[in-house]
Amino acid sequence: MSDFSFTVSASDGAARAGVISTVRGEIRTPAFMPVGTAGTVKAMLPESVRETGADIVLGNTYHLMLRPGAERVARLGGLHKMMNWPRPILTDSGGFQVMSLAQLRKLDENGVSFQSHVDGATYQLTPERSMEIQALLGSDIHMVLDECTPFPAGEADAESSMALSMRWAKRSKAAFRAAPGRALFGIVQGSVYPHLRERSAAALKEIGFPGYAIGGLAVGEGQARMFEVLDFTMPHMPADRPRYLMGVGKPDDIIGAVMRGVDMFDCVLPTRSGRNGQAFTRRGTVNLRNARHTDDPRPLDASCRCPACRQYSRAYLHHLVKSDEILASMLITWHNLTHYQDLTAGLREAIGGGRLHAHAADLMRGYAEGDIEPI
Repeated sequence: MSDFSFTVSASDGAARAGVISTVRGEIRTPAFMPVGTAGTVKAMLPESVRETGADIVLGNTYHLMLRPGAERVARLGGLHKMMNWPRPILTDSGGFQVMSLAQLRKLDENGVSFQSHVDGATYQLTPERSMEIQALLGSDIHMVLDECTPFPAGEADAESSMALSMRWAKRSKAAFRAAPGRALFGIVQGSVYPHLRERSAAALKEIGFPGYAIGGLAVGEGQARMFEVLDFTMPHMPADRPRYLMGVGKPDDIIGAVMRGVDMFDCVLPTRSGRNGQAFTRRGTVNLRNARHTDDPRPLDASCRCPACRQYSRAYLHHLVKSDEILASMLITWHNLTHYQDLTAGLREAIGGGRLHAHAADLMRGYAEGDIEPI
């Protein structure tokens, strides 16, 4: 077996369950990657993240290059050692954050120069520098530098943006620093235009990558449009490589994408929502700021295995949220990440048993019922 490989163990329709093997451990797919933007999954200890069932976490090139700095991370032994996470890490290239957070951006063929949103210092990010930073961080899966095409975008603008991303992908591959177990993923762009997505996938396959991502979605197009893009994009994605839908999403987004053949996901939603008093349950979302929880002695979700549900009441969680206590963020984030890991584990099991459609229907029915009756 090579240092990085992907094996499909079961399929059900377009969906598949499998394992990505790396030198730092296996990643069971479909997989949800908690987002550890700055070298930490917010409000969670790494041991707690692992207890939720996560096999891999995500770090961010843009944020880590600004602070503490990629060279500093390398001197401290790499991101795995620094954040005490010995399992696989994927780092995104920083392209999305440059477009969404940085100031005074200037994009050209070479790359993008920008001012940091932290202190105003000027930086330049090129495909070569992105590969260098990700190598210094020591992540197991690197992402090529791309331009995240904004939405909406006219066809001409989307084509120009996609073509630039493909040229950057080629440069990223050339600059990639190979190491045992390390892999570089390409990113399919092309906005909502079928022929552009097809051209992008073909260009990336010609360059050759051990994994492929779908970028430029979950940027305002809505779920129906996102699924439409996946429907015409997935047939052009290599079947023997992992497929990663970047920045997605809500539980029902994940269910629909898995049914279309996606293997990997990441999203800030479960952690960000946890810090804002919103919990994801099998009966949909629960806003723990609502007064109806003030005297409720029930657990958040009686079927959940997380500490928030096993050891505390809704009334207590509501009190913590209303009091702006740090423990509220910790417990609700722990719950949300557990829900997402249990969601993907259940999808893997259903795919293996050939009952994905029935399982997905049950999940969607529960989400639609809402948090009305006791659970």
